[in-house]
Amino acid sequence: FLQEELSKVAMFARIDVNRPATVFIGRDTRPSSLRLCEAAINGVSAYGGHPVNYGVLSTPMLHYFVYAHNSTIGGNGGSGNCASESQMREAYYNKLANSFKELQKRKERSDKYLPQIEFDGANGVGALVMKELLPYLGDTIKINFHNCDTSDTTKLNNLCGADYVNSHKMPAEGVKCSPFSRIVSVDGDADRVVYSYLDEEGNFNLLDGDRIATLVASYLMELVKASGLPLNLGIVQTAYANGSSTNYISEILKVPVSCVPTGVKHLHRKALEYDIGVYFEANGHGTVVFSNNARNLIIQAGNDQSLEGEKRQSVLRLSQVIELINSTVGDAISDMLLVEVILQDRNWGLIEWQSLYKDFASRHLKVTVMDRSNIQTTDAERKCVFPEGLQEEIDKIVQKFNKARSFVRPSGTEDLVRVYSEAETQEEADKLAAEVGKIVYNMAGGVGPRPKNI
Repeated sequence: FLQEELSKVAMFARIDVNRPATVFIGRDTRPSSLRLCEAAINGVSAYGGHPVNYGVLSTPMLHYFVYAHNSTIGGNGGSGNCASESQMREAYYNKLANSFKELQKRKERSDKYLPQIEFDGANGVGALVMKELLPYLGDTIKINFHNCDTSDTTKLNNLCGADYVNSHKMPAEGVKCSPFSRIVSVDGDADRVVYSYLDEEGNFNLLDGDRIATLVASYLMELVKASGLPLNLGIVQTAYANGSSTNYISEILKVPVSCVPTGVKHLHRKALEYDIGVYFEANGHGTVVFSNNARNLIIQAGNDQSLEGEKRQSVLRLSQVIELINSTVGDAISDMLLVEVILQDRNWGLIEWQSLYKDFASRHLKVTVMDRSNIQTTDAERKCVFPEGLQEEIDKIVQKFNKARSFVRPSGTEDLVRVYSEAETQEEADKLAAEVGKIVYNMAGGVGPRPKNI
């Protein structure tokens, strides 16, 4: 039965089963992960593949291992010719640490930037990775660890980590630090990262994926312009990106912005259309991708001994940024190190970073419906085309508020419609979301309690 089902999968996916296949497998700290890992190994073996178990590691590390194996770092891509777990880890940690230390060498002034962070590890595998990486970083940065208990799996992502901090807009429990300390929160498998801090009055301030994207894009644009290289740079967002960040990118930075449907696969695919593509979701999942053209131009310029002064320094920094970034997927640790490089290079604290623009107030709302397929969207999920007339009603409501927008989209897994609204004030954003939610309930087959005013 198993072979029959696997044959169906192979036929559907057009897999050449006669070619040797190597499958890299890793797991996180949850108890279920070990059983799933064993099942994956058995499944690959049953179909004649070559499973390689790399044990407990972060999701971004596993992506990097696959990339390394298919390049010159971890083998030649052939079955059975794989670097050991220790060799792969060494390559990953050296890649990040060496480029970070090289980029941190330029210290002209540092009265606002302090090389110290409060690391919220979500009690997940990211905490283990960060502790393993720390010796490679030397004395370049001091890291105080919080929420790093992986022995008790009930603590994983519980009241801590990037998802909790971003969704609840409040600090993680267990993080005690002085005002304006940089708190870095990663999620359980270390592919998302957000920054936050508390001011002198104890008010919580979040610097999410939108903030990271604008910081990274502005820095890379400066380097590209200073290098003189003919490279096009763009940012990719989803409809959930705060409208204020989009305005800042397009109107102040003058960087092209593309909007795609929700999902990393859409963001990554669109980013590949640029020489340098930056994408981050608001939840902190994102990275920077460099085209082969960009890599080749930067390498050639770096080898050009006639290049002098600021141009040469910018080219060399671009080449080190390529090494620091894990372009295969969002990597919380890699992204965090890049943010630290930029803040140090600009001599910025969190206040300077946050002052780039002011977020519009926003509100998320869920409406339960009988069938989520009743909602159909277009224009990267920003416009509703079915039920007919719903978008027109949303537009009428939006016009009643200042600097407002709202869109609806079906959930990918549940019979829910997700409502997002933005406005100049939180009160207006709340009212807008509630009114749009009621219209969705009435026109898209709402069930259960009607949406109430927030």
